[in-house]
Amino acid sequence: MIPKLDEYKKRVCISSDNEIKPGLAAIENAMKLLGSPQENLQAIHVAGTNGKGSTICFMESILREAGISTGVFASPAMIDIHDQIRINGENITEEQLTTSFQILKDAGLDGMLTDFELLTAAAFVTFNRLQPDVVLIECGMGGMFDSTNVITPMVSVIPSIAKDHIGFLGDSIKEIAWHKTGIFKKGVPAVCGKLPADAEKVAEKVATEVGSPLVFYGQGFCMKEGNPEQFDGSQQLALPHRRMKGPHQAINAAVAIEALLKTGLQLPIEAIQKGIATAQLSFRFEEITPGVFFDGAHNPAAAAMLRRTIQEQLPGEKIDFVIGMMANKEIKETLDELIPVANSFAFINFNVLGAATAEFVYDQCRFGNKKVTDAKDASIILTKDLDRKKIVSGSLYLLNSLRSHIL
Repeated sequence: MIPKLDEYKKRVCISSDNEIKPGLAAIENAMKLLGSPQENLQAIHVAGTNGKGSTICFMESILREAGISTGVFASPAMIDIHDQIRINGENITEEQLTTSFQILKDAGLDGMLTDFELLTAAAFVTFNRLQPDVVLIECGMGGMFDSTNVITPMVSVIPSIAKDHIGFLGDSIKEIAWHKTGIFKKGVPAVCGKLPADAEKVAEKVATEVGSPLVFYGQGFCMKEGNPEQFDGSQQLALPHRRMKGPHQAINAAVAIEALLKTGLQLPIEAIQKGIATAQLSFRFEEITPGVFFDGAHNPAAAAMLRRTIQEQLPGEKIDFVIGMMANKEIKETLDELIPVANSFAFINFNVLGAATAEFVYDQCRFGNKKVTDAKDASIILTKDLDRKKIVSGSLYLLNSLRSHIL
């Protein structure tokens, strides 16, 4: 589901399939019909389970501080289709996107692609027209057969690998890692975060097979704790501040820095420092109102990172959680990760195709102090009990729907 995509399809009279169809044949054919716009881009390709958005945010912030113009293609939408394609931090305009879709229509792509492939083509056409210096491309799902995997980037980036999208990518870490590392290309450096042992072995095997120089967090670069933090990799530098909190964001920041250094771009130390300091992505331990945080932890690995962030930033505190999740996620395992820092859970319904009911999520929760709430407005997030912090988490679609009530 891509919010407002249908409006553009109707506007230019172009059709696409809303099913997921893994494979690159259709998008490769579409790129040929468009004159291969992706080949004209200086790109950084990002795959992985968690941390993609944060890593891209860090890289975008650093690049812009260095005076380098940026394009970003991200998934899923925070609000609607316009925030999935960004130029210099600004969402694509209606006029710009209409022009891109008209180009797709004129090239004969009607009926050829899935919805996400169509949007990917629109992103490549947009970036080719507007020519930002560097484009940051996020895989929609997986990597090997993701429609974004028609680019040859300056560097390939995988911040993390964990179980997610298991119905499409496989049931094991090895299978998922094979899909993610499918973005590795011959002669293109690859930078990975802290991966599970099984995923690391797959990454090493794939990198060797395709001829991609590979480096892992903790084995060639790292972020050392301290005040200030110290990045130690292709360069060494002090980082006096970081808005995005949590130990996982230290890793994401390090991955972002090392990946940019691998591109050979000229990046002043001050631009890296300020870029890391000021980067902020919505729904990553984001304080919406005093004492109320939004965090899009939607799988067990992300929930574990949220728990560690709470223990680091709010030591000893117990949290009131408000949770809504998609039905295809590992709900029980995700909630289990949050129990050690929980005071209570409130489960909420939200009107999105594929969302789990609050009652179902309630039944999956192995914690005593829990309830289902029928709140339909901002009251669930704007009220707090005593001095306890409240964290709203789970699906980004839920967070978007609630945020609209308070902005």
